[in-house]
Amino acid sequence: MAGSADLKLLGTRQSMFLQRVVWALKLKGIEYEFIEEDLFNKSSLHLKSNPVQKTVPVLIHGQKAIPESKIILEYIDETWKERPNLPQDPLERAYMRFWAKFIDEKAMLISCFTS
Repeated sequence: MAGSADLKLLGTRQSMFLQRVVWALKLKGIEYEFIEEDLFNKSSLHLKSNPVQKTVPVLIHGQKAIPESKIILEYIDETWKERPNLPQDPLERAYMRFWAKFIDEKAMLISCFTS
């Protein structure tokens, strides 16, 4: 397992995108260091880790930075293979991806009307 010295997670606590990464790490029992980011005053680590989009969350594993929550989820599952978060069956994976997309779209819609 990765220790918190190896793994850093940059984000904002209120982000639903960060929360999905936190859940994946917790489900696998992976320790990490959380670094709260101020989206209005982005840190040099944040800008260096995701210079193209400048968004969070970003997972930093050693010297490698992985942006985008869905990509981070895939990276976590492919790097720490014990107790996979994704189903092994392709049809079950398809269903899982369908519901993840559905939830993303509905959550974004809800946040647009409640912000």
